[in-house]
Amino acid sequence: MHPSFHPLFVDYCTYFNGNQDYFECHEVLEEYWKIEAPGNKEHALVGFVQLATAMYHWRRGNEQGAYRVLNKSLTLLKKNAKSPFFDYLDMQALYEDIELAIQNIHSGQTFISFKIQITNAHLLEVVTQKIKDLTPHDLAYLIDKHKLRDRSAIIAEREANKRSRRH
Repeated sequence: MHPSFHPLFVDYCTYFNGNQDYFECHEVLEEYWKIEAPGNKEHALVGFVQLATAMYHWRRGNEQGAYRVLNKSLTLLKKNAKSPFFDYLDMQALYEDIELAIQNIHSGQTFISFKIQITNAHLLEVVTQKIKDLTPHDLAYLIDKHKLRDRSAIIAEREANKRSRRH
């Protein structure tokens, strides 16, 4: 199976192009990255994770964070130009969309979404079908989704680390 057809990459494209749930994009692709290339922060999937993160920041009004992370994403995606994850995407269009987003942020424009252009008919069909099945969310939910998740395990781990450092 081509890596672009992995269910988590398909989900990433679905959320990005469908309801623009960038938080969920980040979650599913980070999971795939941990399977595909754990710890490799130069992997192409990291560039896609950064893209979703930047779009999430920009929509939330964190222009500085969005600008910084979009630049990192663009650099990393270009560095991985021969990645099989690019086989079925119009990467030139994606580069141009990211560059335009960077310019728009720099000039003070409010959030403007764009889609990842899929060039493979079968992948496009799979993503399009999954988009039809997405649950619609209101903008307020998508903007503050990170605040709605259960972080109790993360907080407990941090507290345990603090206690262990004190002893």
